[in-house]
Amino acid sequence: MAKKLWEPSEERLQQTNLLRFMNQINAKYNLNFGDYPALYQWSVDHIPDFWATLWDFAEIRASQPYTQIVDDLQKMPGAKWFAGARLNFAENLLRFRDDATALIFKGEDHPSIKMSYAELYDEVARVAFSLREMGVTQGDRVAGFMPNRPEAIIAMLATTSIGAIWSSCSPDFGIKGVLDRFGQIKPRVLFTADGYFFKGKPLDSLGRISDILKELPSIEKVVVTPYIATEPDLGLISNAILYDDFKTAGAAPEIRFEQLPFDHPLYIMFTSGTTGLPKCMVQSAGGILLHQIKELMLHTDLKRDDTIFYFTTCGWMMWNWLTCSLATGASLVLFDGNPFYPDPGALWQMAQDEKITVFGTSAGYIAALQNACVKPGAQYDLTALKTVLSTGSPLSVEDFEFIYKEIKTDLQLASISGGSDINGCFALGNPMGAVYAGELQCRGLAMKVFAFDENGQAVTGQKGELVCTAPFPSIPIYFWDDPDNKRLHAAYFEVFPNTWTHGDYVEITERGGMIIYGRSDATLNPGGVRIGTAEIYRQMELVEEIEDSVVVGQNWNNDVRVLLFVKLTAGAELTDVLKTQIKQTIRTNASPRHVPALILETPDIPYTHNMKKVELAVRKVIHNQPVMNKDALRNPEALDYFANLKEIWEK
Repeated sequence: MAKKLWEPSEERLQQTNLLRFMNQINAKYNLNFGDYPALYQWSVDHIPDFWATLWDFAEIRASQPYTQIVDDLQKMPGAKWFAGARLNFAENLLRFRDDATALIFKGEDHPSIKMSYAELYDEVARVAFSLREMGVTQGDRVAGFMPNRPEAIIAMLATTSIGAIWSSCSPDFGIKGVLDRFGQIKPRVLFTADGYFFKGKPLDSLGRISDILKELPSIEKVVVTPYIATEPDLGLISNAILYDDFKTAGAAPEIRFEQLPFDHPLYIMFTSGTTGLPKCMVQSAGGILLHQIKELMLHTDLKRDDTIFYFTTCGWMMWNWLTCSLATGASLVLFDGNPFYPDPGALWQMAQDEKITVFGTSAGYIAALQNACVKPGAQYDLTALKTVLSTGSPLSVEDFEFIYKEIKTDLQLASISGGSDINGCFALGNPMGAVYAGELQCRGLAMKVFAFDENGQAVTGQKGELVCTAPFPSIPIYFWDDPDNKRLHAAYFEVFPNTWTHGDYVEITERGGMIIYGRSDATLNPGGVRIGTAEIYRQMELVEEIEDSVVVGQNWNNDVRVLLFVKLTAGAELTDVLKTQIKQTIRTNASPRHVPALILETPDIPYTHNMKKVELAVRKVIHNQPVMNKDALRNPEALDYFANLKEIWEK
């Protein structure tokens, strides 16, 4: 039985946006919901009514009302949402234009910089005017190769105010990784900075930009924000202009927000690209707006007086998600750099200084905090903190307990899970409900999510494939350069008819929460029994000598056997005693089937730029299969160790 770690006080519960929304549903439809499970069931049974009520609750700004909520709930993909409505994404994010703080930027070793909502509106107006002046129009692509600075958000809002399409990468992407993405969508304008800081060192971007432009003839203008230098040398780039010179001078004009259909393209997001060229997923303005507002207002309980932070780069969907917080009037904290520089408590010092109320991060960061023996609650004043969010990979039971022991006892820990594919989540936090160790609190409202067994039957309390059996607004409207939607269909809808299959191996609990066991395509199958990799990673967190690990299946004697590669903490050795301890920990806390056949030491673990372990790439390397796109990795050199490992074939 999972351990209950927290539940909201009655006072906190009464103040939630979710309760206010529930009361609005009750009044509108003459119902009497009293808890989240009842509301969730109603939301999936009455999907059009849910989204229509959310539209009103969130006060979506539209110049024309919708004539139909959704045309066909049996059609996935391809259901049409909110036909007739005309709106603009940027206008909804810029509804506040006062002196309240919109953005707080904190770079390594730099004092924070603040920008008000009024200042943000003016900056967007100037950049949008200049984009229009150079002829950027609806459907054009504008790209960002930016550190997580305010100029990235400004450029995105200016782009989408016109009806152009925004896409971005972070500046730590390699040249090939950038070209694999932007080369497919052919942007007209590129926003960048002269460089960025990492561990206190300035890293130049302009040299790489010059090389990228040789392969991207579509780019007509490069807009450069000075960051590592006051006056960067733009001599290498013939069509470059400084940001301050690009934006129109004088009094800021009013923004002309193009009024566009609900399904007008907004973003092009990319898959990680570890198995080939990244897929280019085109997402709609209305779909992303409504979906993310639901998650921020209802599931995160974000309000005007909140200060929200997410540790992300502009190359991860959590940047897009965080940016939508502007629609609530909250203050957004943008951090760029290494989260452990100048010391492991850097982000918590920032949380104290900026009075962050919602702190978002990843399971990898939480594990690194534990390894570094950081105790944020004892070392920093976190009085303002009310919520911690985590995503990117499963958060273990030990991670849950660490957060409540060493960060704060009275906070909501919302482990959330979804993907860039939908720019949102399938499982989220429930600010009205309890937190149980190792369990995501709830399935998202109006998301008809199940765990399917191999026969396509929904199961509870058992592991299965994460699916969604009804459409939702943020499904990609299409893939770029996929006119017959074959690749879109193959990516999500081939396994079960008319059902989104996400690729996660999960369990829906009796409470309606969710436990994630890893990617289903990385699931281990020793003896034909499916094992989630996260089940083994959870046990590795109990072994203090292990800093990190990766587990894969090896084809062996017409079966699959489990291989565990461990990265040890400084000074530790992989002795026979330690191997026995590891196996005993796994056998006792998981099962004998989870025990690896071999345990080997590796100097590093490969990760994507979004800090996800790449088990599939490791598996390919050990089987001498090509890894198609190493540029999608943050540390591709980590794969070198796994090539030609004779010992895994000799035993």
